[in-house]
Amino acid sequence: MMRAPSSEALIKLLYDELHQIAQREHRWAGSPGTMQPTALIGEAYLKIKGRADWQSKAHFLGCAATAMRHVLVDAARARLAGKRHGERASLTGALAQLALENHEDEQLVALGDALADLARHDPDLARLVDCRFFVGLSEAETAEVLGITDRTVRRWWVRARAWIYAQMAEAAQGEGRPEPEA
Repeated sequence: MMRAPSSEALIKLLYDELHQIAQREHRWAGSPGTMQPTALIGEAYLKIKGRADWQSKAHFLGCAATAMRHVLVDAARARLAGKRHGERASLTGALAQLALENHEDEQLVALGDALADLARHDPDLARLVDCRFFVGLSEAETAEVLGITDRTVRRWWVRARAWIYAQMAEAAQGEGRPEPEA
């Protein structure tokens, strides 16, 4: 019986694809304080390194993308906590900082929370989001990974986006921010 490759072996084999995913995640997160792609891959590796039960390349990339998302959300939470508990040197400096901020960290945390809620509510929809949004798989590739039809992928994708939008809109409304764009 052949053993599945280790996380370390898969990282080496699929590094270029992981780097593309990390670059997409980095651009998506948008904050200047966000980790660079290479650091993001390293942090994701630390989250998945002990695992060796990879079903396919797509499964591994999906888990790596999810780990990257978790790393980015955790970093955004830490930056937000620092902003809330940090002291400002002056009122002028504080106002200037507020004018420059565009709430990217808040949106990233809200998306992370919405996806965590979705995973508790419907794990299949959460896996679909990881495949489609974070890994960038096509409908056909996602259908293959999840063992469903292309049509089901399209139907679930609509449901997943609606769930996430509703969760993020509710979070934004509770904090007095504008709702996310559809």
